[in-house]
Amino acid sequence: MDCPKCRNTALLETSLGGNLTVQRCSECEGQWLSATAYRQWQGKTPPQTATTATLNQETIATFAPGESDRKAGLCPECRRYLTRTKVDYLTPFYLERCTECEGYWCDRGEWEVLTRLGVSGSLEQFFEREWQMQIREQAAAESERQGMIEKLGPDLAAQIFALAVTLNHHEHGDYALAYLIRKAAQSSEMREFKMETESPQRTYSR
Repeated sequence: MDCPKCRNTALLETSLGGNLTVQRCSECEGQWLSATAYRQWQGKTPPQTATTATLNQETIATFAPGESDRKAGLCPECRRYLTRTKVDYLTPFYLERCTECEGYWCDRGEWEVLTRLGVSGSLEQFFEREWQMQIREQAAAESERQGMIEKLGPDLAAQIFALAVTLNHHEHGDYALAYLIRKAAQSSEMREFKMETESPQRTYSR
């Protein structure tokens, strides 16, 4: 089998930790995991769901995607183009899979990152639409949370987060929420009124 990225370089059989047999490229150092070998190894490995918190762990400080990560690859078994999915690690990279034979391709250093994150035993989840939607929602929620902390400060933001949890679990939480929205709207209207009344009046000459 030839390397999906180098094309003319033959893959050589080697073994990763846990007796996982892979085909490795001596040129770009990428690794091909056949579906059969991966599933045999996967059956002995506890699965772990990847979350934004999981992916934000700094596991290998020196990791940086290689040039081959930017290239589209051909499955060394089926000769079909590999499907790519983005892994939002601290330094994002692309994991690739063949939709025909279901083997995986990891460019240099990617398998080590996935292993240290504890998610190398569940590679299929990165290609599932439901998981991708959950990751986007988690990322949006974390961005909103950080924005709240930056604008309100950590202490007040912590109070807001705690209040949100309390109201969410209270049977009349929607009543309190409506009250807060109404007070916020009144405050906004009052600020606009003050700005209008305090702005200098225009004078017109005939």
